[in-house]
Amino acid sequence: MKNILIFLISFYFINNFALAAGGDSGSSSKISMYDEAVKLIKRAGKLEKKDKKDKAVKLYKEAYNKLETANKKDKNNPDILNYMGFTSRKSGNFNEAEKFYLKGLSLDPKHNGINEYLGELYVQTNRIEKAKERLAVLKNCNCKEFQELELIIKTRGSKIY
Repeated sequence: MKNILIFLISFYFINNFALAAGGDSGSSSKISMYDEAVKLIKRAGKLEKKDKKDKAVKLYKEAYNKLETANKKDKNNPDILNYMGFTSRKSGNFNEAEKFYLKGLSLDPKHNGINEYLGELYVQTNRIEKAKERLAVLKNCNCKEFQELELIIKTRGSKIY
C-alpha cells in the first residue's frame, strides 16, 4: 500500500511538472495563428481561381483576423505584415494594405513577398511607375516574385494578381 501511495504522489508531481514545463503558450499561439491564416489564404486563392470571389473574400477576412491576433504578439514581423497587407488588398482595402506593406518594408526593405505584393497593389491602383520601383528592388533576387510582378506590369490590366 505504501508503494502505491508513493507511486501516486510521484505520478502527480511529475505530471504537474510536465504540464507546467510545456512551454510558452504565447509563442506557440502566435505561430499557430499565423499558420492558420496562411492555410485560409491558400484556400481562398483556390476559390478565386474557381471564380468564387465572395467565398474567397470571406476567407481572406477570416485570415486577416487571425493575422491581427498574431501581430499583437509580434508587431515587428514582416511576414505577418505582408499577409495582413495581402488579405486587406484581396478584400478591397487598398489603403490599409499599403500601410501594412510599407510598415513591413520599413522592417525588411528587401522582403521579396512584400515588394511583389506592393507592386501588384500599385498596378491595381494605376501607379505603374511605383510598381516598376518595386520591380527594380527585386531585379537581382533571381526569384519568382520578380517574374510574377514583371508579368503583371507588362499585362497591366490582367486579372493575374
